[in-house]
Amino acid sequence: MIRSDVLREIAPIIADQLVVCNIGLPSQELHMIDDQPSTFYMLGTMGLSSSIGLGVALAQNKKVISIDGDGSVLTNFGTLPTIANNVADNFILLIIDNGSYGSTGDQPTYAGKKTSLAAVATACGCENVIECAAEDTAEALRRAIEGDKMTIIVCKCESGNIKVPVITMDPVVIRARFMTEIEKRNG
Repeated sequence: MIRSDVLREIAPIIADQLVVCNIGLPSQELHMIDDQPSTFYMLGTMGLSSSIGLGVALAQNKKVISIDGDGSVLTNFGTLPTIANNVADNFILLIIDNGSYGSTGDQPTYAGKKTSLAAVATACGCENVIECAAEDTAEALRRAIEGDKMTIIVCKCESGNIKVPVITMDPVVIRARFMTEIEKRNG
């Protein structure tokens, strides 16, 4: 399975959740698969999906799922100790680890070599870290949503991209409809 296969499988599970999705192809794929106003598609700022997702989780009570990539987490390595030291039990970080910088041409990352992001998250102090195969991601995510504990899921999948259109929605519109969803849910 590649990232887009994982996103197709989890789309029904996250359709009614607040989601912050990583820059580039992950956002474009999720937008194409199942556009939701409750999803904040990042069109810039590589490496900040997990940081923004944690901030949204800390600011309100509803569950927040941040979908990030291994290359993105490696770009913003400070995010894992920040998450570990600012526990939000309504926060789930799903790292789709395909061992490559998918949006920039599938150049290999260190997560595809010796570096284990699950081991790094645990070493940073994250208490509930799950590493799973791509085909087990939907079930791991479902359990994390049902639970009341901050969870880091590292989904190991194959590298590869599909052709997807760019998101033509204005970033201001994406932000506004996401904020409206947060306000509705926290009414």
